[in-house]
Amino acid sequence: MPGGRRGLVAPQNTFLENIIRRSSSQPDSSFLLANAQIVDYPIVYCNETFCKMSGYNRAEVMQKSCRCAWMYGELTEKEAVERVDRALDHHLADQFEILLYKKNRTPLWLLVHVAPIRNERELVVLFLLTFRDITALKQPIDQDDPKGAGLSKFAKLARSVTRSRSVLVSALPALKEPQRQSHLAHVSTQPHHVMSLSGDVLPQYRQEAPKTPPHILLHYCAFKAIWDWIILCLTFYTAIMVPYNVAFKNKTSEDVSLLVIDSIVDVVFFIDIVLNFHTTFVGPGGEVVSDPKVIRKNYFKSWFLIDLLSCLPYDVFNAFDHDEDGIGSLFSALKVVRLLRLGRVVRKLDRYLEYGAAMLILLLCFYMLVAHWLACVWYSIGRSDADSGLQYSWLWKLANVTQTPYSYVWSNESDGPELVNGPSRKTMYVTALYFTMTCMTSVGFGNVAAETDNEKIFTICMMIVAALLYATIFGHVTTIIQQMTSATAKYHDMLNNVREFMKLHEVPKALSERVMDYVVSTWAMTKGLDTDKVS
Repeated sequence: MPGGRRGLVAPQNTFLENIIRRSSSQPDSSFLLANAQIVDYPIVYCNETFCKMSGYNRAEVMQKSCRCAWMYGELTEKEAVERVDRALDHHLADQFEILLYKKNRTPLWLLVHVAPIRNERELVVLFLLTFRDITALKQPIDQDDPKGAGLSKFAKLARSVTRSRSVLVSALPALKEPQRQSHLAHVSTQPHHVMSLSGDVLPQYRQEAPKTPPHILLHYCAFKAIWDWIILCLTFYTAIMVPYNVAFKNKTSEDVSLLVIDSIVDVVFFIDIVLNFHTTFVGPGGEVVSDPKVIRKNYFKSWFLIDLLSCLPYDVFNAFDHDEDGIGSLFSALKVVRLLRLGRVVRKLDRYLEYGAAMLILLLCFYMLVAHWLACVWYSIGRSDADSGLQYSWLWKLANVTQTPYSYVWSNESDGPELVNGPSRKTMYVTALYFTMTCMTSVGFGNVAAETDNEKIFTICMMIVAALLYATIFGHVTTIIQQMTSATAKYHDMLNNVREFMKLHEVPKALSERVMDYVVSTWAMTKGLDTDKVS
């Protein structure tokens, strides 16, 4: 189960990712993204190449207008400025040359592409402005010029080649239409034309699911969501049954049904491991990671070991092992490792904690779960003391009260006396749960009490833990109930204040009734919300 971001996150918007990936293949490509829904179109993103080219850092560029008026100078042509304004104000795609100035006021000739980006409703939501430095093409080479004379032969050759290439591009409109279309189709595949204004080349600003290999599942797809809820329910089942099975040592023939159910749970957990090796996750930067190698590496580092220990068939091992003090007891103890999966449950339920009713139910469930765990430990201590021959433990007294006393029988397997008979398993569990609940709620009827030293030590520890748990949980419960009733309390308090005001100022009865009707109807529509504060 991925963390709390879609799955947890909404499908990633791949527009900016595509733009960055395409621009990274060409080091000299610079671009700006601007919000087309806000006045003056503020810049919301600029790449590092633009910062290096203009001399401004990113903090100085962000939130400024994408008209780049802060880069205009005395030689910037008004016609170019008008084309910028026309393209932005009328949501037009355009390409033109403009003279701008760097931060140190060095002139900079740029070839600018303006592209309006539309969403799925065909509304222009962003402007993409791409820039290409053509300053070298705007500086003529003059052999008599002392600056030109200082150039090396290699520099002159490079400039002449670049200029020849620019002349070829500028001559494209004069070509025949078939030749022009063929050339543009070829050019659009070149690295320096990936920012083309063509609709089939420009990425779409829409909610797009990331592309994944065929055998990789998106962590927020419908199948994975249903599967996560199945694992969630089975984890709760595990949290209840594992302590119970460990305490009561369920491995006899009468527990075949539980053995079958636990085996099915083990198989489902194993399938979950396989699926986790083929499920995307949200990376530290918020991106959806779909690379199989990265997914496997991340899973190995996170939950793989715990999930592997959780799906081992301990109950099957115990069913065929008759040595209570051997490997079977070790497997019974290792089953407790499955409780570590509750950490994933907490992450899954984190999004529901903002709802008061859901929070209340979760707190009560957690309180009962802790009481269940302590009841299993309480029974294990009583059983251990009874097996040791302490006939005044709580289990021995329970057996006498229910008239189902224990007795000792010589066992050849254990080479000593073995405790048999006694109360039924249901009676022992219900009594243990009753005792832990009375202690945790500080009721303490005393009809079930700690008698042996081990039982008294455990009871002391349980009282300390229960006091903290009781204060924490029911403190939250009080807060939640107050929040749930706060609107009603506010409503009645407001009505009382209005009545007191009208009574104090002796408002006529007819007018007071109209005022009360107005107050009640206004509350019914607004539910006490202050629209000015919300907006």
